[in-house]
Amino acid sequence: MLEFFDGTVWPIAVSVAGWSIIVGALVYIPFRRTPVAAQAWLMLFFFLPWIALPVYLAVGNARHPKWRRDRIEEVPAIIRKAIAHIKLDGVSGLRALPQRHRATSHLVQRIGNFPCVAHNKITLDADYNRVVDRIAADIDKARHHAHVMVYILQNDQAGNKVLSALERAARRGVKCRLLIDAVGSSRDRRAIARRLEGTGVELRLILPLRFWNQATRLDLRNHRKIVVVDGLIGWVGSQNMHRIEYEPKTFYREVMARVEGPVVLELQSIFIGDWYLETNEDIASPELMPEPPPPTVEHKAIAQVLPSGPDYPEAGVDILFTDLIYAARQRVVLATPYFIPNEPLLVAMRTAVAKGVRVTLFVTSTTNSVLIDHAQQSYYDELLEFGIEVMLYRERFLHAKHLSIDDDIAVIGSANMDRRSFELNSEVTLVAFNEDLVRDLRVIEDDYRAKSHRLQMAQWQRRGFWRQLAENVTRLISPLL
Repeated sequence: MLEFFDGTVWPIAVSVAGWSIIVGALVYIPFRRTPVAAQAWLMLFFFLPWIALPVYLAVGNARHPKWRRDRIEEVPAIIRKAIAHIKLDGVSGLRALPQRHRATSHLVQRIGNFPCVAHNKITLDADYNRVVDRIAADIDKARHHAHVMVYILQNDQAGNKVLSALERAARRGVKCRLLIDAVGSSRDRRAIARRLEGTGVELRLILPLRFWNQATRLDLRNHRKIVVVDGLIGWVGSQNMHRIEYEPKTFYREVMARVEGPVVLELQSIFIGDWYLETNEDIASPELMPEPPPPTVEHKAIAQVLPSGPDYPEAGVDILFTDLIYAARQRVVLATPYFIPNEPLLVAMRTAVAKGVRVTLFVTSTTNSVLIDHAQQSYYDELLEFGIEVMLYRERFLHAKHLSIDDDIAVIGSANMDRRSFELNSEVTLVAFNEDLVRDLRVIEDDYRAKSHRLQMAQWQRRGFWRQLAENVTRLISPLL
């Protein structure tokens, strides 16, 4: 026994344990990860087994704890019950779609369960402060209910406008429900809870961190941004509710879609499902699913909503992005703050260029993470070699997330183009088949172009050796980011 502690046996024991961890990882990980992610994890286990093991146990498996999975299994029934209240007679949009888009609509419905519906009015707004004011104004007009779900809500100038509108609505007798992510809103969640106590606004934290009873995961978050007022007006997109300067000297650029028409009820259904996940309370009712008023000439967009994430196991937003890029005929424009793609998405982009499709990627010139910067930049060589136009947006932090295909498909939502949004976060995406909306999105994209620098291969290849080394190293672990 003394020999164990005096140094003769201890190093051997540590070495055997380390190799046991590595061998265990070789047996366990490849069957539970994609090949690329498995390679990244195995590399981490090989070089740093004692660090890799607790990290993998904490965040390596993109699944909620069992108690959460059991509740998630009940959500489809809740959603079906909510959808059953939607009067779809006369609003189905499938027959009105061009034949070439019907397969995409079928795909979205298959993986997300929501059909495409006609007679929607969708307007885009890329003015950050105006969006906050308009959401508050819509809540001020609420008569029956106001539902708000955001990843980040702060008790600052922007958040205060929305919170004040909810407080005023509650005083009028409007049912107000607020969902905020426990991690994303960690900075002000306690202050917000104290503020709303006794106001009538029902606040629930999404996945508050627990380590023992009903344990939760730090990395599996609800990243959705949804507002629904009276089941008649909805908002969806990339914008959280905090002041435009979220980090010092970092001003955010966003895009939100304001929607009216039957598609609002699909956003409502997602909120109902998420409310059930956090409260075990089924609020689905006909009162939350009112029949939309008769459409006007402005209500001509066909649209549907795609929820995705661990709470919708079959719904991968990356599947939609990849399918749309393959289907493009003339033009693809992608905008995202974080671009760490999987292999199918890269192949789709390369294939589109080979077919003669012009593919443009707008990304912010520098993100709010040095590690993500290097991982993202490691793909630029490959993209430029493909012939993809890489535009580095410089004016602000480009936090908007959208995709336009040719002249008649616009995709706006909360999902970035990275593994976190593809596998770990709960996201929501609006898919609209409408030429007018795409033209409006083109105006926003043209403004990006005027404020961006186009990356050139010759210029990019002049970056230094140490920078390239940092990119290559982070590229190896990019499936883990």
